[in-house]
Amino acid sequence: MNKAPKYWKKAKKFLSHKDKVMNNLIKKYNDKTLTTRKDIFFSLCKSIIGQQISVAAANSVFLKFKKVCRGKINAKNVSKLSSQKLKKCGLSRQKVRGIKELSQKFVKREFNPKLLKKMGDEDAIIYLSQLRQIGRWSAEMILLFTLNRSNIWPIQDIGLLRAISNNYKKKYLPPENFVNLLKKKFTPYCSVATWYLWRSIDDEPIQY
Repeated sequence: MNKAPKYWKKAKKFLSHKDKVMNNLIKKYNDKTLTTRKDIFFSLCKSIIGQQISVAAANSVFLKFKKVCRGKINAKNVSKLSSQKLKKCGLSRQKVRGIKELSQKFVKREFNPKLLKKMGDEDAIIYLSQLRQIGRWSAEMILLFTLNRSNIWPIQDIGLLRAISNNYKKKYLPPENFVNLLKKKFTPYCSVATWYLWRSIDDEPIQY
């Protein structure tokens, strides 16, 4: 893991002045920060594994996946794994197919992660979404956690929506206009606001 993004301190100051709830969350969860592995293949695999299952279940499957990769999760190693081995980790047929195809695209250099650095957020989401099993939510997780983009606001994320409901005393699901209002308020540091809102419902920081 690396140190916090360069914008982190500035973002905390900005959000603390902008919003009372955010100010309280930043004071409460000031022990850790968003970090990144800067390993997009690793993060894409973790994102696929974590889709539509609980954090606990995803962690369990990921540990098994890491074991069959002998601790080295890279495209070359994963491309050599049989579908049967991947299924035994607890992966669904669709996820097995997604991870296998992902590893092949990396090995054959049909997907170039370096291009993402030159793209804006929306273009990067579109490029990532061309990969099997990678939709908007997964692409946003990559931008937030792996590339450390500062202004990601993943409104499809159940955890974020639940955290907004809890902290701003709104019903679940929170009204769309209110969610959009928060985005406007937190821009250009929506990623940081998202991270602190997640911390409010799960004390262990999420990592991809």
